[in-house]
Amino acid sequence: MLDTTLTDQTQEFLDTFGAALEQGDIEAATGLFQDDCYWRDLVSFTWNIKTVEGKEQVADMLRHQLATTKPSGWKVAHGETPTEEGGITTAWIEFETAVARGYGLLRLKDGLIWTLLTTMVELKGHEEPKGFQRPLGAKHGAGKHRTTWKEEREKEKAELGYETQPYCLIIGGGQGGIALGARLRQLAVPTIIVERNDRPGDSWRNRYKSLCLHDPVWYDHLPYIKFPENWPVFSPKDKIGDWLEMYTRVMELNYWTRTTAKSARYDETSREWTVVVDRDGEEVVLKPKQLVMATGMSGKANMPSFPGMEKFQGDQHHSSQHPGPDKYKGKKAVIVGSNNSAHDIAAALWENEADVTMVQRSSTHIVRSDTLMEIGLGDLYSERAVEAGVTTEKADLVFASLPYAILHEFQIPAYAAMKEQDKDFYNGLEQAGFWLDWGDDQSGLFMKYLRRGSGYYIDIGASQLIIDGEIKIRRGQVVEVDETGVILDDGTHLDADVIVYATGYKSMNSWIADLAGQEMADKVGKVWGLGSDTTKDPGPWEGEERNMWKPTQQEALWFHGGNLHQSRHYSQFLSLQIKARMEGIDTPVYGLQEVHHLS
Repeated sequence: MLDTTLTDQTQEFLDTFGAALEQGDIEAATGLFQDDCYWRDLVSFTWNIKTVEGKEQVADMLRHQLATTKPSGWKVAHGETPTEEGGITTAWIEFETAVARGYGLLRLKDGLIWTLLTTMVELKGHEEPKGFQRPLGAKHGAGKHRTTWKEEREKEKAELGYETQPYCLIIGGGQGGIALGARLRQLAVPTIIVERNDRPGDSWRNRYKSLCLHDPVWYDHLPYIKFPENWPVFSPKDKIGDWLEMYTRVMELNYWTRTTAKSARYDETSREWTVVVDRDGEEVVLKPKQLVMATGMSGKANMPSFPGMEKFQGDQHHSSQHPGPDKYKGKKAVIVGSNNSAHDIAAALWENEADVTMVQRSSTHIVRSDTLMEIGLGDLYSERAVEAGVTTEKADLVFASLPYAILHEFQIPAYAAMKEQDKDFYNGLEQAGFWLDWGDDQSGLFMKYLRRGSGYYIDIGASQLIIDGEIKIRRGQVVEVDETGVILDDGTHLDADVIVYATGYKSMNSWIADLAGQEMADKVGKVWGLGSDTTKDPGPWEGEERNMWKPTQQEALWFHGGNLHQSRHYSQFLSLQIKARMEGIDTPVYGLQEVHHLS
């Protein structure tokens, strides 16, 4: 054994593991795991997005799923070589199930499985038409009355939703709906995306004019078509809007603009939705089998209701409706909130000669963009990562392979390093009166995002304005709005010509309440969060994002979204779940999420 290569050792382990699974020997298979172990499965075994933690949960999952999954062919992935560092062997792996091909990442500690990621890559017999299977396109030979590609596309667009029904309806045409629509298109799932705006990309174009992505380009690619190599690291909003519009065209998506969903009802007998939409003034009734809410976790504004708001004589609006700074030159602006949107809007208003005060109602985590790129993202999503052979697809799987239960342990030292590197910056913020935090357990931005989707700002310049006193900070709670401004709980009155409520967004199931009633929204429960029992993420522990990209308590209802990275990565697994159902493939779901919180 000592003379064999690491690849041989790993393959020998996979042979033993695979044999135990094929023989249905759950005890032997479970014995190959550490007591403290994690198996994260993206659809391949569980038909769910599910992490099992510890040997007892591994055994329970296998008891329920092994007989139908029928895994086989475990091997070190083609072209990959296992590595060993700090006593941990890491290996990219391939395997098959009865209906699919899979890919994953294995970590062995002391010769036993510490973490295992298994993902579904494709359904057998329903592979995407690419590589040697790509469509010919041209129609060689001769034939009378042949149709062109354009004529066939026009026919499809004219008939789908009228003469024929979509199998899947996606409500929301931002990056989430577009990415999922592209995946489903490649899997030949008839799909319509409905979007209330005039053009694809308008959800970005319509935001305040200074908005840029805070995530780097390597993190933000869409499926199939990556940004070109000269694309800026941080994309301006209108540039992203144009890219999304182009993408919907070249990916041949059936994308209905100026369309608003008015109601949705599910028939348990026919297992079909009835969704009424207003398409540019025309009422259309759609009958999809699957309904996806891709309205975005930052889709429905959480507008506060402070006493006296109706008295205010100036302009007041939620940050999602902020038109930009142009009309507020020389005006007094009060921004209620202190996260990303609040900082971006405050900086833009200051640049346009407004007098800006930010009301900080709770602590905020700040990380400088350059430092985040260097320490937090550089190993996976950067030019140096690409040069080291870490493709976006590999980076996604590496990140996905770290179970949420222990992810914070990897994040804490990274953010400690950021805090030390930028200590003068943070001292300046605190001296200016800014209320900083690093998350409940000092694990920083990513865990805050995963747990609650709020509470942070990636600094691209606004923090220095706060340090310099150019953007004023007031800590406290808003207790009232009067004719001329905002009153805080310490009695302070802040004069304002404009009030911007940067107060966040509601849970995505609030859209279901609007469309299908509160009873269905409560049946599904809260969307987003891990159950970490940290601020704004109440327990019990759930181990995955609530209701995202996976089956919910309402049959045939799905939620899809998140940032561009999540929209790209998880659209693969949601599309495969939907395709399997369209093809009548048995999809026994393990660990269907229970509802612990309603909103």
